[in-house]
Amino acid sequence: MAKAGPQAPQAPQASHEAHEAAPRRETSPPDEPRRLNSPLVLTMTLLLLVLLQSPIRRALSAPVMQSWMTVFVAVVIQALPFLVLGVLLSAAIAVYVPPSFFARALPSRPALAVPVAGVAGALLPGCECASVPVAGSLVRRGVTPAAALAFLLSAPAINPIVLTATAVAFPRDPEMVLARFVASLLVACAMGWLWQRVGRTDWMKPPAHAHHEGQSKGAAFWDSVRHDVVHAGGFLVVGAMAAATLKAVAPESWLRTAAGNPVVAVLALALLAVILSICSEADAFVAASLTQFSLTARLAFLVVGPMIDLKLFAMQAGTFGRGFAFRFAPMTFALAIVSAVLTGAVLL
Repeated sequence: MAKAGPQAPQAPQASHEAHEAAPRRETSPPDEPRRLNSPLVLTMTLLLLVLLQSPIRRALSAPVMQSWMTVFVAVVIQALPFLVLGVLLSAAIAVYVPPSFFARALPSRPALAVPVAGVAGALLPGCECASVPVAGSLVRRGVTPAAALAFLLSAPAINPIVLTATAVAFPRDPEMVLARFVASLLVACAMGWLWQRVGRTDWMKPPAHAHHEGQSKGAAFWDSVRHDVVHAGGFLVVGAMAAATLKAVAPESWLRTAAGNPVVAVLALALLAVILSICSEADAFVAASLTQFSLTARLAFLVVGPMIDLKLFAMQAGTFGRGFAFRFAPMTFALAIVSAVLTGAVLL
């Protein structure tokens, strides 16, 4: 008779395998604290408004608040159409006009490319939020940094939308349009030539690729529009609130004292432009509401704001590096004030 074959090896003996086969205990996560969500906050806010409607009505009926609301609403309503139109055109240029177009259109010699780039800013609508990424794209594609910086400064300051808004905001002072154009273009060209003369390559880091790259053109366009409308609209509201506060709440004696000294008036409005960070399509209406100050001081507000403010400093530092921003911003601020004062003395 044939012998039976060897017995098959018994299956698995390792204890750790049996341990793994055992069901694991699932520990329940600790209870998270309940957080306020948007509907709850909105409901609580509306409830408070209903409960406090009598005190709120009395406060809003005060003459100071009526004056404040009049200035605030007037500035926002006047500026909003120009802001929206500027954002739409800016997004269209940033998405649909290839940066290689600018590289081909600019002269090869940097000394000539700077004024050409400055004048090109007058032809292409765009707010300062869009000019920084466009300038970064120009530098990435080989455009001399001096010309790219001239375009960065001129595009948001002297484009057709901004000049039209300035004419509407100053109907009795049409010379403000020419003064803003001349002073801003002088600063853009002077900064371009100055950077060509004293700027060093290690002061400017290579710009990273724009976050819109890889998206379809339609998606990039609407993404840019949504971002710029929310961003610029928020600063418009802040600027309108500040202008209304200065107009209605600040003591008239303080404003007369600041406005009565030409040096203090120019420096005060230049610093105000840096702090408020208003979009260039809307800043003319805020400047027009500051009637206590001279036209030259308000011109300084209009020249400084589109070239250097808090949001622009952050964007320039993120695009070109902090070393660049800490050198570029103070030089731009000083040149903008000097140009505004000289231009105001001649044209205003």
